[in-house]
Amino acid sequence: MANDITTGKQTAQATGTQSGKTTIEDAVVAKIAGIAAREVPGVHALGGGAARVVGAIRDALNSTDLAQGIGVEVGERQVAVDVTLVAEYPVSLQDLASAVRAAVYTAMQKLVGLEVTEVNVTVNDVHIPSDDEGDDAQEARVQ
Repeated sequence: MANDITTGKQTAQATGTQSGKTTIEDAVVAKIAGIAAREVPGVHALGGGAARVVGAIRDALNSTDLAQGIGVEVGERQVAVDVTLVAEYPVSLQDLASAVRAAVYTAMQKLVGLEVTEVNVTVNDVHIPSDDEGDDAQEARVQ
C-alpha cells in the first residue's frame, strides 16, 4: 500500500515510489539554489537593493533568508532558476555568472533531483571593498 503524505502547497517535485510520495516545496528548492550560489567565490550578496536591506536586518536578527535573490519555477521533473547577485570587485562577471550557473545546476541535479532547464544570472551591483573602508576612515577623521 502506498503512503501519500503531502503538507503545504504542492508545487515542486513529487516522486512516487512503492512506499510513498516525496514532495519538495518551492521554498526548499530556492533555498538550496541560494546556498549553492552564495558558496561561489566572488559573490558578495544575493538580491536587489531592497532585498539586501531587508536581508541585512534579518541577518542582524540571526534570521537569514537563504532564498533571497533567488526565483524558481518548479515543475514535476524540471526547474528554472533566476539568481540576482552582487559581485565582488574585480571579479570577472562572465566567469562569476558561469560559476554560479554551474553550482546551481549541480545542486539542483544532485540534491533535488530535478532537470535544470536554465539558470539565469543577473548581476545588479558590484561591491567595492574600499567603499566599506572609506566609511570607517571618514568616521575616524571626525571623532
